[in-house]
Amino acid sequence: MATAADRVRLRGWRQAWVDALAKITAPDELAVLRADPLLFDPDRALPTAKLEPGPYRCRVFKLGANGTAMRNLTTYPTVDCVAKDEGDVTSLYKVSGAQRPVGLVFPDSDSRGVFLGTMVLGDETKPLKYGQDTDRDLAGYIERIGPRRWRLVLPQPRFESLLDVVEIVPKS
Repeated sequence: MATAADRVRLRGWRQAWVDALAKITAPDELAVLRADPLLFDPDRALPTAKLEPGPYRCRVFKLGANGTAMRNLTTYPTVDCVAKDEGDVTSLYKVSGAQRPVGLVFPDSDSRGVFLGTMVLGDETKPLKYGQDTDRDLAGYIERIGPRRWRLVLPQPRFESLLDVVEIVPKS
């Protein structure tokens, strides 16, 4: 079950999009948004959001700087991710990188799944349990935005940004 704080973040997803997009004004950052309008459109959610088990490629975009240490749009390199069938839910985890979201995707509607998880940092080898550290807890939505393309939207992550958008595409 989502923590009370994460239920607030999930309910505030649209405002997080609006606030994050409003901060992006630099021409080079706006060019990234314009180059991929489907990824950055908050209303783009197609039916059949469920991720199929298998290997994926994930790319993280941090929108709207939360503090002075980040730009208003930061793009990270593409890395490997994996989705696994866990019965009634799907697990999703980023395999490499300094920040690795790990969690479960719960069915919500045909066009959206709810992601609840934690952030694994640096050289850590095991994630914390969800709900153990509010600064590391993650809550968001999985949405399908194309024929074989999904995104994980994380409103109000605790560090660096107002909104994280993780592009998810099959590895092969």
